[in-house]
Amino acid sequence: MNRVVFDIETLAYPLEHFDGQQLEYLLRFAKTDEEREEAIQKLSLTPFTARIVAIAMLNPESNRGKVFYDGPGDRPELADDGFIEYAPMEEPEMLEEFWKTILPYGQFITFNGRSFDCPFVMLRSAALGVKPSRNLMPYRYSANEHCDLLDQLTFYGASRKFNLDFYCKAFGIRSPKAEGVSGQDVATLHAAGRYRDIAAYCMGDVKATAQLFHRWQSMLSLEK
Repeated sequence: MNRVVFDIETLAYPLEHFDGQQLEYLLRFAKTDEEREEAIQKLSLTPFTARIVAIAMLNPESNRGKVFYDGPGDRPELADDGFIEYAPMEEPEMLEEFWKTILPYGQFITFNGRSFDCPFVMLRSAALGVKPSRNLMPYRYSANEHCDLLDQLTFYGASRKFNLDFYCKAFGIRSPKAEGVSGQDVATLHAAGRYRDIAAYCMGDVKATAQLFHRWQSMLSLEK
């Protein structure tokens, strides 16, 4: 089966992007400064309060992949290993390229994709007028089309959830966090113009997810 692993990075819109009614709605439960800050941080988690700044895709068999990312002034280039393409573009084009690229693959693989990446990409596409080419939210209790490793490694919620970094360390896989970057750094990196670093971090997550998939597939998968 031909497979692709993907992951996204998102960036919340600044508060001035929203009108007064929207801000009142978004911050309605924030009674203290700490609660307000927490609510603002969570804006990056929904497709109507944030945008996509990177989409990384990798074929876990060939280890070839692409990263579509928001990189004003950057030029397309190939990584030093010759396997990964970095392609700067605006968000609507990112989504168009994503839907073209994913269409031929029989199985797509994510980590927590069902709860975050997949609905985010589909709803964000709809908001920007980009029509999805396939359903990223198929029947949950089968990994044949969508293998969400968080679902698989918790047996669909029967055991405790951990983040990707924790699972990587538990299975002896090099964590993408070993490079000193996490999802919480995306806003800072973007403000500093370090767009390629965001793209590389996103691809690091995808490569780790691919290795975790291989481990799950060889040791735990019972599906044909």
